Amino acid sequence: MALNLRQKQTECIIRMLNLNQPLKQSGTANEEVYKILIYDRFCQNILSPLIHVKDLRKHGVTLYFLIDKDRKTVRDVPAVYFVQPTQSNIHRIISDASEALYDTFHLNFSSSIPRPLLEDLASGTLKSSSVDKVSKVYDQYLEFVTLEDNLFSLAQDSTYVQLNDPKAGDKEIEAIIERVANGLFCVLVTLGVVPVIRCPRGGPAEMVASLLDQKLRDHLLSKNNMFTEGGGFMSSFQRPLLCIFDRNFELSVGIQHDFRYRPLVHDVLGLKLNRLNVQGEKGGMKSFELDSSDPFWSANSSLEFPEVAVEIETQLNKYKRDVEEVNKRTGGGSGAEFDETDLIGNTKHLMNAVNSLPELTERKQVIDKHTNIATALLGQIKERSIDAFTKKESDMMMRGGIDRAELMAALKGKGTKMDKVRFAIMYLISTETINQSEVESVEAALNEAGADTSAFQYVKKIKSLNVSLAASANSASRSNIVDWAEKLYGQSISAVTAGVKNLLSSDQQLAVTRTVEALTEGKPNPEFDSYLLLDPRAPKSSSGGGSHVKGPFREAMVFMIGGGNYVEYGSLQELTQRQLTVKNVIYGATEILTGSELVEQLGLLGKKMGLGGPVASSSSSGH
Repeated sequence: MALNLRQKQTECIIRMLNLNQPLKQSGTANEEVYKILIYDRFCQNILSPLIHVKDLRKHGVTLYFLIDKDRKTVRDVPAVYFVQPTQSNIHRIISDASEALYDTFHLNFSSSIPRPLLEDLASGTLKSSSVDKVSKVYDQYLEFVTLEDNLFSLAQDSTYVQLNDPKAGDKEIEAIIERVANGLFCVLVTLGVVPVIRCPRGGPAEMVASLLDQKLRDHLLSKNNMFTEGGGFMSSFQRPLLCIFDRNFELSVGIQHDFRYRPLVHDVLGLKLNRLNVQGEKGGMKSFELDSSDPFWSANSSLEFPEVAVEIETQLNKYKRDVEEVNKRTGGGSGAEFDETDLIGNTKHLMNAVNSLPELTERKQVIDKHTNIATALLGQIKERSIDAFTKKESDMMMRGGIDRAELMAALKGKGTKMDKVRFAIMYLISTETINQSEVESVEAALNEAGADTSAFQYVKKIKSLNVSLAASANSASRSNIVDWAEKLYGQSISAVTAGVKNLLSSDQQLAVTRTVEALTEGKPNPEFDSYLLLDPRAPKSSSGGGSHVKGPFREAMVFMIGGGNYVEYGSLQELTQRQLTVKNVIYGATEILTGSELVEQLGLLGKKMGLGGPVASSSSSGH
């Protein structure tokens, strides 16, 4: 049975909404209790892609509010709180309890509540004589956002900037690593699995892997162990492999333009928490939801955009034929729309027609929705030449460079300032040796377009640093340069260019996908044998390379520190289609970023290093 994160997290939330009572087969509680739901912004984002308003009503939730809003007293009704364990939330809960806003308080924290906060809660409710109002306190371990069955985000904004900030001290880095490891721990508790962990040595990936390994070991020794699977002798076919990387492992995939439906919708139309807004035909904005309940999205989101347009046309024609067929069978006319007054004729045909009405209406709504989205995409593609950027970037990565005239034409042609900055960075990453005069021409073209060049300057600086590192590899000064670079640039030393040539095989398979494929097969491979191997179930001494679980692995989890994207997610899902070993891959990241959002973070780092203008106060981030 494949691991399904969306299903598991939804089950946990439904149990919480039913006051943490065991549920019947139907998915509802034994006795229906009407209740109020209180959440904070973060937990609202956890609920949003999983639970709709009608689902809340089904589970007895009649009212729902944000915790920081003023609320009136509601007598004789229990309240379910779902919030992060923060000082401000604890103070608000104590205040609500002391005012006896609700009959009883069922407190659910999104992650494990630290002891000092639990003590504050206890003393605060004791002081106000409201401790009897608090029915139960639960650690839910749900501090992550599940967007699809196999896709999650820890919703930790700007992690890339924080980890690569040259001014970040050890304490700040440790706090970020702790937060990431806690988020991953929540995911593993929800799935109920203890994975075998692999990651490249050095940098944030190893730090997160080591801390997560320690957390799992400590937890497995505790009495209230939440991992229900069998002992350490389980075969690797039942245990997943968790591969942890950081964004610098392959930076290009986070920046490049892509022409597939899902990455396009995310990048161009700003898909967030499975929702997006599109300009309607009559001027107003239309809001759409894109998730597994939409059959067209599920079937076609990984296709190239032109194929999606053809598929929309095909579905529309099929819909028209089916409507015509129903009209014929019921003696109606041959119009392409349903006219209920025309439904005459034999009763059986009439019944069939009536039964097919809701299904046809639903199909038409889905077709209309995707027609709207495709129209909005097409407008942007034409205006910005996104197809040309995609093709040129892909060619650059394959060939390891681009013709100068073609490069300059793209930078002076159509496209937003951000499109051009992304294209220029892709040029930097794909070229093995930097041609100084060419780079100056690129910078001049970006300045002429009025673009912010700080991200370009940052990648250029890191690239030249990597070149100097490679050049001094055989000399005694290597260690000095590494020390100097690590002091100056923090984590970003881990090669931005990542040896593009060896990472892209002829079929342009992404580095992460290729690495995951090799690691799940578990065969000796000189390229990946140096990777750290941690097995939290194995004795400590044998960990770090001597785990008894070598693979192959049917289930894999891939986690990207510093921001993931839909291109990488799509590539890993394709891996399960064409490869025999791994049957299911769950992909997660600290946040899901568009190319523009990642470039903004690179630009912020550039500014922190004094490149390309003043330091901006914040950076745009994804979910």
